[in-house]
Amino acid sequence: MARGADFAEVYAERSDTTAVVLEEEKVKSAQAGQSVGVGVRVIVGGKVGYAYSDDLDDDALLRAAETAALIAHGDKQHAPVSVARRPLPTFYRLDKHLHAVDVAHKRDLVVRADKAARAADPRIKQVTATYADTTKRILVANTQGHLAEDTQDLCRMSVGVVAAAESGERRTGSFGGGGRVPFSHFDTFTPELVAKEAARQACATFGAADAQAGQQTVVLAPGWSGILLHEAVGHGLEADFIRKGTSLFAGKLGEKVASELVTVIDDGTMANARGSLNVDDEGEPTQFKVLIERGVLKGYMFDALNAKLMGQKSTGSGRRESFKHLPLPRMTNTYLAPGEQSPEEIIGGVSKGVYCANFGGGQVDITNGNFVFEVTEAYEIEGGHLGRPLKGVTLIGVGPVALKNVTAVGNDPLPDPGMGTCGKDGQGVPVGVGLPTVRIDNMTVGGTKVKG
Repeated sequence: MARGADFAEVYAERSDTTAVVLEEEKVKSAQAGQSVGVGVRVIVGGKVGYAYSDDLDDDALLRAAETAALIAHGDKQHAPVSVARRPLPTFYRLDKHLHAVDVAHKRDLVVRADKAARAADPRIKQVTATYADTTKRILVANTQGHLAEDTQDLCRMSVGVVAAAESGERRTGSFGGGGRVPFSHFDTFTPELVAKEAARQACATFGAADAQAGQQTVVLAPGWSGILLHEAVGHGLEADFIRKGTSLFAGKLGEKVASELVTVIDDGTMANARGSLNVDDEGEPTQFKVLIERGVLKGYMFDALNAKLMGQKSTGSGRRESFKHLPLPRMTNTYLAPGEQSPEEIIGGVSKGVYCANFGGGQVDITNGNFVFEVTEAYEIEGGHLGRPLKGVTLIGVGPVALKNVTAVGNDPLPDPGMGTCGKDGQGVPVGVGLPTVRIDNMTVGGTKVKG
């Protein structure tokens, strides 16, 4: 603050990580590591200076502080600020931190997964199983007098398989999950369960028919399909895009932007969920935030900087990948609230359409809402019943248009099993998504067969 900043913040972090990878029926790597560092942020108006150090000697930390102050370059004078700890909620608490679990137990998970995947179907030819965890300790202090500390455990197990039919046709499948959960989570979310689901996905679409291109009714399966909501809608509600006017949701508070069946929530307070946080990376408690309510835009996701520049309050949405990164407004666990129809009623009401059971990658342009998503497991719907599997399915659309075309929302809400990592500006952070069964009319389906 000596060079006249409006605001300064110190973020300290220590992360203990473990990763075990199995390929070709052998454990290829088992690694453990630790990273420690401090990031210093200084703000003058809209100017931000940031510097970090992984050397915790006093001289190195002072150089980082001076560098950040020089970048921001203010002209006021400030006295030192006293800080005090803030009481925080607890949405996850582990009796034994993940980094303290013997790596042999983590190795056993991937070995069991490999055996289970190969035993699930003789067509499974390749298996990759991974386990990774982090125990992260953070401390955040700022010139508003706030000091917050948290310990954040996070783990995930995943299995990817390649299946080959006698015809030479090859298919892939993947599944996994975890969260801010104890290692005993894998007593019920077992490696055998994960492996069998990955194998099922790979084998389910053998002999799939070519997908027909054109506008169709689409039904999204509950759970991981929420990735479409996250990408096509969620990013456009982050405050940096709103402030810069680059999001098509900018300036539309109070306006109807979706079907009245659509209520979108971002909730950082879900117990043990992958995207949950007791406190964000700026020291603010996370919140339950209604972003869209019955089709009406109600709010955005704010970090401290964008909130200040827009005359708002932080929603506990400031997140960073590590001490090497600036915080940005980000999602936590983003999901669609349930409706009243059963999934059977929704599918039964579709005379012809596509059922999207699992998604792969996707991309969205937040300036216009255009999105494209790959569907890795899909089935045709004929006369209200699921039919043959389809290949080559992609979903193409515009976020708000797709939301307005939602004509049914199921009563079967389901969070994803804890797989998601969201990328933004080169930073990855863990997130959760979720959906009940959802029907969207007039969705453009990209396929390999032209309608006609």
